[in-house]
Amino acid sequence: MVNNSDTFLPQEVIRRKRDGAELSPEEIEAFVGAITSGQASEGQLAALAMAIFFRGMNPAECGTLTLAMRDSGEVINWDRHRLHGPVVDKHSTGGVGDCVSLILAPLLAACGTHVPMISGRGLGHTGGTLDKLASIPGYNARPDPERFQQVVKNVGCAIIGQTGTLAPADGRLYGVRDVTATVESVPLITASILSKKLASGLDALVMDIKTGNGAFAASEEMALELANSIVSVANGVGVPTVAVITDMNQPLAPVAGNALEVWEAVDYLTGERRDPLLHQVTLRLGGELLVAAGRYNSLQEAERALQQALTSGAAAERFAAMVSALGGPDDLLERPGDHLERAPVERSVTTSTDGRVAAIDTRALGMAVVRMGGGRRKADDEIDPRVGISGLPRVGDTLQLGEHLGRIHARSKEQAREAEKALRSAITLDRGEHPSPSLIKRVVYP
Repeated sequence: MVNNSDTFLPQEVIRRKRDGAELSPEEIEAFVGAITSGQASEGQLAALAMAIFFRGMNPAECGTLTLAMRDSGEVINWDRHRLHGPVVDKHSTGGVGDCVSLILAPLLAACGTHVPMISGRGLGHTGGTLDKLASIPGYNARPDPERFQQVVKNVGCAIIGQTGTLAPADGRLYGVRDVTATVESVPLITASILSKKLASGLDALVMDIKTGNGAFAASEEMALELANSIVSVANGVGVPTVAVITDMNQPLAPVAGNALEVWEAVDYLTGERRDPLLHQVTLRLGGELLVAAGRYNSLQEAERALQQALTSGAAAERFAAMVSALGGPDDLLERPGDHLERAPVERSVTTSTDGRVAAIDTRALGMAVVRMGGGRRKADDEIDPRVGISGLPRVGDTLQLGEHLGRIHARSKEQAREAEKALRSAITLDRGEHPSPSLIKRVVYP
């Protein structure tokens, strides 16, 4: 990275990008250095973010920004651990009922890879993997770096939160973007995601890019733009990457809420219950990643291996070992009910008419969980892991009058009543034909 000096003027970089110029690698590297050192002010970070928001970046600029932010902190080198298998990861742009990370990390580990998964907290109406893990008593999602790496080596996977040592420039820039309406910038999203992933020392990556009414990318066009950007930049810097665009016009799993989604993942891994749509997305993401990492030659081979890891119980064993190694209970898989707290008020909701599920307002369901305390309205809000909604129907399901529509898990009767109203208004029933949609919209390869 270029060293900053008293002669470096952040405002000149801002001016050039404001006017539509292509920034040189030296300018980008110097500005990122100024972000890391504190030489660039909050106002200057905001100005550059807004300039990029309106003027964009070409792939070369975005690649330089990604690498500069990666190199602003620690970059994990796995060579000293002498791992037997590639280092891989999956990242999702966020959705409702998305517990894939909890399932896929141990699945991939059981297939001979190592998964150092750095996860985040929920954003807006979407749930965060880190919030789900917080519902497991004793689980340490912020271990010291050495313990994290040892768990990845010995167990095959570890899901933790971002540390201050990985891509600190991104942490500072993202904080500014979040309060300046510049989050929705494809180059900035690309650099933010990839800088953290590359700092984890990956050999391959799969991106799950959600699109639909419950996703950050509401349109498939925006999702495709982001997918192309991430795939182009990641492969351009030497990390084989595939992006899968998946549907978020309904919750991915038939539950929404932190402890409920952990329970769903446990049931999936143990074979107690495997939702078909959740299974479809999990296998496809895992299969694409295993092929990109060179573990298998075809998607069919990779998906068969993943299925075998499920059937044999190997994936469940990896999950149990990860939870135990990071401070959680040894018997979570055998006795989830003893460890995952339940909400004090539970209410079953039934249909007031019959018909097929024509549409689900996924964002509205996510916000209903947030209002119950299952997400944050402000950054310092405490999350109640117990609340949520379970037993949700699927688009295309036929429901009779008085049939189960969902189950509310709330802290109070008043909350339960409000959540019931939200649930009823979020699900549209009519008598038309509404086949269940495929969740895999498109796959973007290098």
